Amino acid sequence: MSFALDFERRITSFLHPDITGRPGERLRHQIFILRRLASSLVVLAFMPPFLAAYGAPAAWQALLFLLFLLPVAAVALVSRTGHLVLSQAICVASFVAAAATIATVGGQWQTAVICLAFAPFEGVFSQSRRMVLTGGLFAALGSAGLVLAAHAGWIEPGFASAHSSLFVLAAIVYATALAYGMVEFQDRLRQSDALPAEHYRAAYDAIGDLVVHHDQNGAVEFVSPNCQDLFGMPARELVGRGLFERIHVADRPAFLKAIADAAMSDDCIIVSLRLRALAPSAGSSGYAAEAMFRWVEMRARRFGHGEARDRTEAVRGRVVSILHDITLAKQYEDDLKAARTASEEANLWKDQFLANVSHELRTPLNAIIGFAEMLANVQLVPQDPEKRREYASIIQQSGLHLLSVVNSILDMSKIQSGTFDLCSEPFAVAPLIDLCCDMVKLKAQTGGVQLVRAYPKMLDEVTGDKRACKQILINLLSNAVKFTPRNGRVTMKAMCAEGALILSVSDTGIGMSARDLAHIGDPFFQAGVRYDRPYEGTGLGLSVVRGLVGLHGGSIRVESEPGKGTCISVRLPLDFKPLPRGVKHVAQIETISRRSNAEDAYQPSAEMMVKKIA
Repeated sequence: MSFALDFERRITSFLHPDITGRPGERLRHQIFILRRLASSLVVLAFMPPFLAAYGAPAAWQALLFLLFLLPVAAVALVSRTGHLVLSQAICVASFVAAAATIATVGGQWQTAVICLAFAPFEGVFSQSRRMVLTGGLFAALGSAGLVLAAHAGWIEPGFASAHSSLFVLAAIVYATALAYGMVEFQDRLRQSDALPAEHYRAAYDAIGDLVVHHDQNGAVEFVSPNCQDLFGMPARELVGRGLFERIHVADRPAFLKAIADAAMSDDCIIVSLRLRALAPSAGSSGYAAEAMFRWVEMRARRFGHGEARDRTEAVRGRVVSILHDITLAKQYEDDLKAARTASEEANLWKDQFLANVSHELRTPLNAIIGFAEMLANVQLVPQDPEKRREYASIIQQSGLHLLSVVNSILDMSKIQSGTFDLCSEPFAVAPLIDLCCDMVKLKAQTGGVQLVRAYPKMLDEVTGDKRACKQILINLLSNAVKFTPRNGRVTMKAMCAEGALILSVSDTGIGMSARDLAHIGDPFFQAGVRYDRPYEGTGLGLSVVRGLVGLHGGSIRVESEPGKGTCISVRLPLDFKPLPRGVKHVAQIETISRRSNAEDAYQPSAEMMVKKIA
């Protein structure tokens, strides 16, 4: 069995690539190659005994041997070009030439007749009426030439006798008619078989999937003609081991197991695989030049699965599989999973945000209500004017804090909806930075944090929204002071470079992990959030900063290391041009989990970079 399979594979290796995907043509070429190689081997096997018995051959005998070996050249021709009819015409010519050689040297005319009678039968294997008639015509012309040569005295007079001429002509006509009838019969048989084939083709087109036939080893024997339309490659590329070699390496064990399971059972085996094929071109029905792995669902079932008599017969059975392209479905599935994960995270962040906001609103409201009641109650109001002023100051500070929380929420809502209005105007940068530093100076002193101003007093004038830039600076400085422990340091830097203003706020605070950095700037997200958190705030500070920077067409860079501190650099264009109302532009955030000095905002560091582009 293994010898037969090996022999079949060797014969298949002679086939031209253009016909490997057409079973009928493939079979005809295989038969022609096998028949011609076998006849040539017989001639070669006959040569040693002939040489041993008769010695060196005469010239005509050597010519006869060469003519009988001429089909080897025909095999080479059909293997290289795929032209079966031309190769068989060479074989027909060899038969006629052999008959002429035998008759010329005085051989028996009956032997020459046999060679001439073989000529029409060559067309039977090519399934060509034209080849049958051409072979018969060559044989008739050859016999006529031999008769004329006999009458002229050039060869023995065997062909010149009337009964010999009639016998030769009758033999050629009979052989031609017989060969023609065989071709006609096979052609009608093929036409009767073509109707189911058309039905199969219509079924393939209606299914819209690739149909593949496998042998028991998984090798492909047949691929439906719609392979080019579905995957951008000819069917012949999947024949044999072509399909297996195009499957992703990690999916090949699953493919072989599916084929083996289908061959051993009556069940339909379903498996998902990645197949290397051409990618569909964007905007057209063709295919791009580059290859990609596309997801396919393979449904495999054994041929005649309900007719197997025993397990041995089942193993010998072939397997048919249907390959359905599920690349888009897989992509939708992945997108759905990502959207579900993002939605769950957003809901979690919203819950945490609401918890934080409720705390931020409740605390100042309690202070306002409590101290207002004390001032309104005659029995509770303190008699000391200084104490009353202190209570009023607490109410004012709580109200301002409450207003700040509400403003942050409103600003974030406007930024997300694209309705935040910017007023572009030229302004000096250094005085604005001084003002913002002065606003957080008291808070820094109260917390024991050193505020360092490391920027030149003379900076280029900037065109932009002064109020938005002020809010960006206050949020960055407030966050830095809030998350920096006592005896820590917050550094404010600024510089103009390459047509942009770079504002940098660095601290020696608690820092952020790489996991938190991946979500920094997202709405409702707080790094290391806990319900019992020791730091106040809603967590909207960086979200608002990101939105305002995005509206200015700028970008943000965040470097941080847990326990060492954080550095946030904002890059804004010097000449800002407002975006149309309703257009949202989200700033790009480059996040870096660094391992170098936390205070230096401009020096490159040996870090692990986590790009975040949204």
